[in-house]
Formats: sequence, C-alpha cells, structure tokens
Amino acid sequence: MEIRSDFLIIGSGIAGLSLALKLSKIGTVSVVTKREICESATFYAQGGIAAVVAKEDSFEAHIQDTLQAGADLCNEEVVKKVVHEGPKVLEELIDIGASFTMKSNGDFDLGKEGGHTKRRVVHSADFTGKAIVNALVTAANEDDRINIFEDHIAVDLITTSKFIDSGLINRCLGSYILNKKEKRVDTFLASDTILATGGAGKAYLFTSNPDIATGDGIAMAWRAGASIANMEFFQFHPTCLFHPEAKSFLISEALRGEGATLCLKNGNRFMENYHEMKELAPRDIVARAIDSELKRTGDDCVFLDISHKGKDFVIERFPNIYERCLSLGIDISKEPIPIVPAAHYLCGGIQTDMEGKTNINGLYACGETACTGLHGANRLASNSLLEGLVFSELIFNNLSQKERENIENFPAIPSWNPGSAVDSDESVVVSQNWDEIRRLMQNYVGIVKTDKRLERAKRRIDLIQAEIGDYYWDFIITSDLLELRNIATVAELIITSAMIRKESRGLHFNLDYPERNDKNWKRDTILKQPPI
Repeated sequence: MEIRSDFLIIGSGIAGLSLALKLSKIGTVSVVTKREICESATFYAQGGIAAVVAKEDSFEAHIQDTLQAGADLCNEEVVKKVVHEGPKVLEELIDIGASFTMKSNGDFDLGKEGGHTKRRVVHSADFTGKAIVNALVTAANEDDRINIFEDHIAVDLITTSKFIDSGLINRCLGSYILNKKEKRVDTFLASDTILATGGAGKAYLFTSNPDIATGDGIAMAWRAGASIANMEFFQFHPTCLFHPEAKSFLISEALRGEGATLCLKNGNRFMENYHEMKELAPRDIVARAIDSELKRTGDDCVFLDISHKGKDFVIERFPNIYERCLSLGIDISKEPIPIVPAAHYLCGGIQTDMEGKTNINGLYACGETACTGLHGANRLASNSLLEGLVFSELIFNNLSQKERENIENFPAIPSWNPGSAVDSDESVVVSQNWDEIRRLMQNYVGIVKTDKRLERAKRRIDLIQAEIGDYYWDFIITSDLLELRNIATVAELIITSAMIRKESRGLHFNLDYPERNDKNWKRDTILKQPPI
C-alpha cells in the first residue's frame, strides 16, 4: 500500500504535533506514531516550559543560564534564537488550548529548576506534558488535512541513494512503515519528511522514559547517511522514584526548585559538598553527586525530602506526584522519597542547522531526536519542550518559503520486499539482546565512564549487532525487532562518541580524563558514514 502526502512527520510529541498543525496550513500531513497518538515523552513531562515571561527575568539571563549548563558547547546563535522565540511559541500553545497554572493576579505561577537563576518555568501543576499533549491532539484530530496513523512504526527512510546512482545528491523520499495491526509494510511518500521520534532512554536499564523511547529516528537517519552529533552527552535525571512497582516514574526537578533537599538514609544532606548551588546545581552535577554517594555508601538509593513544606502546599503544587507516591505507600508530605538517577534526555542526535535541516535533502529533524546546538554538553531544565516548539516553527518557516518537489516526479519506489524471511520461532533472541544492551549501557556507559568500560561495551555491542543483523534478514520484521535493531544502533553511536571524546565535559565524565580540555575538545563530536 502506498500513502502520499505533502509532508510526513514520524513522531507525535510536542515537536511533531505542533509542526503538523502549522504545516497543515500549506499542505497535507501524515503523522505516523508507533502507539496511540498521546503516547510520547512529552505526555509524561512534569516540569514545564522555560520562557522569559516575568518582569524580573530577561532574555540575557536565560541565554546565560543555558550557555552555562551547556559547558561552552552550545551554539550561541541557536540559544539566542530559541530563548527569544520562547514567549511567542508559548502564546501560540495557549491559543491552541493548552492551559497553565496561574496566580490569583493573572500572572504565570512560575517554577524554578536546577541551573536557572530566575523563576521562568511555565507549568500546569506537575503534569504539564499531559495538558500540552491533550491540547495538541484535540487540535490535530479536528484538522482534516492531518492524517494520523497510530500503531505504525517506521522501518527505514526511503532515499534516492537506495535506488539511483549514489553519485547524485542524496534525497529523502519518505519511509517504509510497518502497520502493526495489519502486519504489513506500507510505503509512505512525501515531498519532505520530518523525524520527531524523541529520545533513546530505553538504551539504559534505569530510565525515566516511556517504552517507546528507542531512538528510532536517530538509527534510521544514521542508516540513511545523516550526520549524528554529540551522542556521548546523555542526561541522567537525578531523581527517578526508586520502587519495584514504579517503572520509569520521574520525580520532577520542580520539587528541588520549591525547596526539597537531598539526603542519605541517615538524614544527612550532601549536595553542599559538590556545588555552591546545592540541590539546584545543573543536572549533571547532581546526578554525579548521587552516583558518588551511592558508590561510597553502597546504598541502593538516596532520598528527596519536601515534607517540611507542609501537606497543603505539597498536594496543591504536586498533585500527580503526591497521588502516585501515596499509591505506593509513600506520603511525600510526611516522609522522604527514595530516588536514583535514571537516563532521561539525549542532548545529541541527528545534526541539524537552524532551520531543522539535516545533510540529506528533504529530511528534517526536531525535538529530542535532533542535535540543534541548543543544549551543548548538558540541557538546562525545561528547555526541551521549548526547543520542540521553536524548531517546529523554524522548520515550518523554511518549508513554507521553499518550492516543494512534486511527488509525481519521484522515481518509481518498489514496495517493501521481505525476501525469503520467515516468521521467527526464536523470539528469545530479541528479549535476550535487549536485556544485554540495557545492562551493558547502564554498567559501562552510564554517569561515570572509563576507557576500559567503554572498550568492554564496544566489544559486546559489536557482537550483538552482528547477531541482530543476521536475525533481521532471516525473519519477518516485528515492532520488537525494529526497536531492538534501533536501540543497538543508538547504543553503538553513544559508545563510539564517548570513546572519541578524551576529556570530561557536561554530561560526559570519564575518570581517565577528569578535566575539561578546551584546547582539543571544545567542539562537537560528529559521526558520519555513507548510506547503508
């Protein structure tokens, strides 16, 4: 089956849906999402959107906070653009129907998070992502120029290099997409394709990300010949709930912004030993501090305590976190919360310019799957939703001004050919390799790295990749196999990038090179290869 549209967007988070609503003004849009449309990392975002809306704040302060967190690896031009566009895209989101927590005087009830010198985080209690996604989904469902394909997962991008003389400029024509319910691979063609597939937290054993975060866009772009940047900078959120029944439940940084303290099981605070901003230090510093304390004490977790703020405040400000913890027997208004750091946000990804363009014609990327230059070596809290909104605007501006290539002029694209593949009778291979990848990444490529750990990880991922490659071509593809193939590719890219950078900067900390080396490494880590 062949589906044609002016624009193909793969992913349905804040970046994908906000862009779809803009592009529908100038053409037809296909939105592909591998589960239901609401399921995205955006939906689970608790904190909010960083934007300069308070009189006491300034664009310059937000810019400097972002640059400081990024450890001198941000693209300053990108930072300035994103920060200055913040108030505008926020208003557009409100116009769509998103609502945020307000004060009695009509001002935003702004939160403060790690690395910020001012209160500037616009939020909807502690379930901001849900409020945003509900507004975007409602608007998208009401737009008859947007066609939404749920339970569809992208297999690979379709590029001219696969069908035409590879000496020509490589161009993206669309994507092969697996219809999970029909168990059929369809051909989606579009004048322009946008990857908004989110992050890759499922590469690690402990993550705050939903199960869908398997790095699909990055892996597909890599196979198609796109440049990938800064994969070694994986942000670990310092405070993920530590409980056997609490899979991937994040304890928002906003708690620390409101005065929550970190302590050991004996009640002793420790952040003052690591940074002058204590609990409000940037995430990389807080995560490393917790990791250090856990290794020093041998404890399974540390604790986050906001009980001193009182029950009324806690329930009003953090209703979602309060109810979730209470359901697990933890009353956060009376007792500290057990937490551990968990893989949270990938600052690297598909390298783009300031208009979201990749090095492949007709292919764009935005949101967590992209490396735009905003975050540098470490993302400032609540800049991610902001980035998704701003870059959807920048991509729209680019696409609305350029002449689109007519799909009718595309070369003939063959239907998906499974070859001699058969149904698998060894699904254990998928589950075994999945588990092995996540464990080796957690143990060898986590918050603190060494050359020896990275070398071990590289040897193991090479073996796993070879096994997955054989399995992929022998058996009919499933969504589980596609996600395994992608997460293995992303893991290899992270390991490779980490081995290249011989210093410690931001989220990348290597015990063999504990100091920052601006002379040699104040630059992006770029990985390139010809299309596979």
